[in-house]
Amino acid sequence: MTTFGPAALIGLCIGFLWGTGCSLAIMYSIYLGGYRKAVEDSLLSQKPPRYQRALEKIQSRPTKFADSSN
Repeated sequence: MTTFGPAALIGLCIGFLWGTGCSLAIMYSIYLGGYRKAVEDSLLSQKPPRYQRALEKIQSRPTKFADSSN
């Protein structure tokens, strides 16, 4: 049992780090795919309706430091 303890602990640590790293890689690839799609949509001459709604929503927000610049 004493020889199994350190091996199990090392395996658990490596497994946890491997799983966390894989999860981060998957989340980054999903984020990057969405970013690419957003850039493609912004370059189109005819903008998709979802892009137009998002742009209107962003432009309707008040700017945080609008009064401090004057």
